Amino acid sequence: MPRPGFVLEVDRSTPPTLLWHGEGFRLQQLPAGTRVVYPAEAVDPIDDPDAAIRRALLDPIDSDPLPALLHPGMKLTIAFDDVSLPLPPMRRPDIRQRIIEAVLDLAAAAGVDDVVLIAALALHRRMTEAELRHAVGDRVYDAFAPSGRLYNHDAEDPDNLAFLGTTPHGEEVEINRRAAESDLLVYVNINLVAMDGGWKSTATGLASYRSLRHHHNVHTLQHSRSFMDQERSELHASNWRMGAVLREAGVKIFQVETTLNNDTFPSPFEFLAKREWEWTPRDRALYLGASKGLQRLPRRAARRILHSIEAPHAMTSVQAGDVEAVHRVTTEHVYRQQLVEVQGQTDVLTMGLPYLCPYNVNSIMNPILVMSLGLGYFFNLYRGKPPVREGGVLVLFHDTPWEFHPVHHPSYIDFFEEVLADTTDPVEIEARYEQRYAEDEWYRHLYRTSYAYHGVHPFYMWYWGSHALQHLGRVVVVGGDPKAVRRLGFHPATTLDDALEIASDVVGRSPSITHIHNPPLLMADVR
Repeated sequence: MPRPGFVLEVDRSTPPTLLWHGEGFRLQQLPAGTRVVYPAEAVDPIDDPDAAIRRALLDPIDSDPLPALLHPGMKLTIAFDDVSLPLPPMRRPDIRQRIIEAVLDLAAAAGVDDVVLIAALALHRRMTEAELRHAVGDRVYDAFAPSGRLYNHDAEDPDNLAFLGTTPHGEEVEINRRAAESDLLVYVNINLVAMDGGWKSTATGLASYRSLRHHHNVHTLQHSRSFMDQERSELHASNWRMGAVLREAGVKIFQVETTLNNDTFPSPFEFLAKREWEWTPRDRALYLGASKGLQRLPRRAARRILHSIEAPHAMTSVQAGDVEAVHRVTTEHVYRQQLVEVQGQTDVLTMGLPYLCPYNVNSIMNPILVMSLGLGYFFNLYRGKPPVREGGVLVLFHDTPWEFHPVHHPSYIDFFEEVLADTTDPVEIEARYEQRYAEDEWYRHLYRTSYAYHGVHPFYMWYWGSHALQHLGRVVVVGGDPKAVRRLGFHPATTLDDALEIASDVVGRSPSITHIHNPPLLMADVR
């Protein structure tokens, strides 16, 4: 029986705590009295995932079985989550491959010939052939890609977008034409966190910039408390309003959602998921070997090793059918793995940041993505209220190199050099700069023909942290490039003691501290 997450109060006998620090990790002695929030152990996976997938397709929730929806002469589209999920990429066979193969088997049995597969990447970079093969498997790739029936969604292709209507809030809904005009859209999803899935799959993953700008903006993200708490997320509400437009427009969707356990790292890194006082001599040896080895390597070589990690994630649930009914069940499974009860808020919140976020798979964690991961994703992993009080201090551990991937993140470079050199205020950035970057023809060309994120993407990453920027009194980054950290508007520190000294004029000299011990991911359920 896996143990649930829990909260430890640090005392003099507590061993140092393991922290991610970008492309490495460290052991950090936390001050006495610090409470450390540990994730739950991995919940038990489904023994036979292929059988579970087939059951979900044949016995869906609030929907006819998939075979009853398939018939000769119909147009069937299968959309699936892109390279941003899961993290790290999972070992083969990927869950998407298992589900897509099961759907294709049923489609073939029903005599369906017109089938297209689309990677639902919104404004993310296009997936490479290797990444597509990893997600859908070689057999599916070889059967569909050479004939042009497996491709990446293009949010800037006017001929292949369909405008479907407007929500009562004035939000325009425009998605991939093939998906909109199909007799059936099967969406294959992986829910890594509570924010994933539901109407967000289609209303975001297959949408255009014209549509996405209505919920990927400062107002929406500042009023999402948090992204992971559906009852208090304006991002969630906007996607659900768009879902109503999709439904009214006649887009027929059969949603397939899955959840994973938090078995995140393979055996050479298994110490990362263990509680430090339970480390065996083998765990200590693995830690020393991995940490010293990564330190000695050139940054590029260390990065290559880390990005080669494939997670042993295992599926804990699969459900299919009506979008909203399916997503309610999925969310409960995510909570079962990730929720950890925490009592009250503290003055300071600390967390280590790893080498990986949704937007640097096989790439570089540039400073804007450091901000987005810390203040956007990890800060928002709460329900109820943040673990840190309003006006408190966030302390991040990351090396924050002034480094960008020139192919993947060209507009990020200009955003960092031009926009952040001028202002870090999300409202001002949105008003003065967004449209120019979003409509820039060169960025648009790179997004459509190369492997670049859309020109507006760094803006969305900055907005992603806007709720945290509004909530916090100060952000300190330990061990980061001081120049890059200051460009972000944050305070650099050499050590945790330095960080707490910097924080002292905001929270005093004896602050209460919470440390979030992840990944593996957890979601603080703050009461």
